[in-house]
Amino acid sequence: MNETLDKSNLNFRERVSEFVAGFGLPRLIIAAFLLLLFIAAPFVGADFWTQISNTINRFSWNAVMVLAMVPMIHSGCGLNFGLPLGIISGLLGATLSIELGFTGPMSFVMAIVIATPFAVILGAGYGWLLNKIKGGEMMIATYVGFSSVSFMCMMWLLLPYKSPTMVWGLAGKGLRTTISLEGFYDKVLAKILQIHIGNLSIPTGTLLFFALLAFGMWAFLHSKTGTAMTAVGSNPTFARAAGVNVDKMRLLSVILSTWLAAIGILVYEQGFGFVQLYMAPFYMALPAVSAILIGGATVNKATIPNVIIGTFLFQGIVTMTPTVMNSMIHMDMSEVIRVVVSQGMILYALTRKTEATK
Repeated sequence: MNETLDKSNLNFRERVSEFVAGFGLPRLIIAAFLLLLFIAAPFVGADFWTQISNTINRFSWNAVMVLAMVPMIHSGCGLNFGLPLGIISGLLGATLSIELGFTGPMSFVMAIVIATPFAVILGAGYGWLLNKIKGGEMMIATYVGFSSVSFMCMMWLLLPYKSPTMVWGLAGKGLRTTISLEGFYDKVLAKILQIHIGNLSIPTGTLLFFALLAFGMWAFLHSKTGTAMTAVGSNPTFARAAGVNVDKMRLLSVILSTWLAAIGILVYEQGFGFVQLYMAPFYMALPAVSAILIGGATVNKATIPNVIIGTFLFQGIVTMTPTVMNSMIHMDMSEVIRVVVSQGMILYALTRKTEATK
């Protein structure tokens, strides 16, 4: 009897150890902390179902931009700190869609259509640059992202937009810092099959849109081209010997990542309800990079589950911590707490970028 119990306990401990090793101790700790915040929410006066809704909504807004990290990681180009290039493509698609007079759901469709050629052109130029400096991709990507945002700060003022919805009223030229999407594609995805149960609100359409893109990415990575791209990231010498054009695969991954970033910012805008220009995209790459690292990805390996787990954990912590802390101390310090927590998680994630995962 004792031998049976000992074997049972040993098997249980082995299973627990395997689970911890597979899921990752850091992610387990973050998940436990998030669960603790959800449990604590009702006791400090925060509505539990409202907080669940907020977390799911923020997940749906940000998941596509985190998904944009996957192709470049697979091809060996590293973490895409140049994500603002894709975001700028999406912003050009959004503003031109409004400028051309499209409204309602059609403005969202046209924003994607218009953003696509910008994403392809900017992604191709970005990919060409990364092919020239193999080994220093992430450093160059950071400068590309920051400089492109600064350049567009001038262009938003100089480009000949005329729509009264977007330009400064008195000057009649130059785009506003924040543009409302009311009457255009505000909540265009979130309202599709949206579920309302009391204070719980689930943006089913946005989640389904992300699921469609995630499935497409999964299918692509399992195709012949996707397998070649993964081979380039794993062992470029072997891939080249097998007849794979390494530079071409890397270029394709950068274009795909840039396009997904363009789609991602449009999804974010429709949930948020506003288009934000000028310096708004400056740091948007950091939360996306951190989310996929927290989800278990490394600089040369990433999966769809890494995207889902990382985005939910990152956005859950950033959403819940200020709410619970404010309710506990009865002071409005939400913005300060949000910045401390989000930047702390970004710093933590970047220190784990080389962590091996199973």
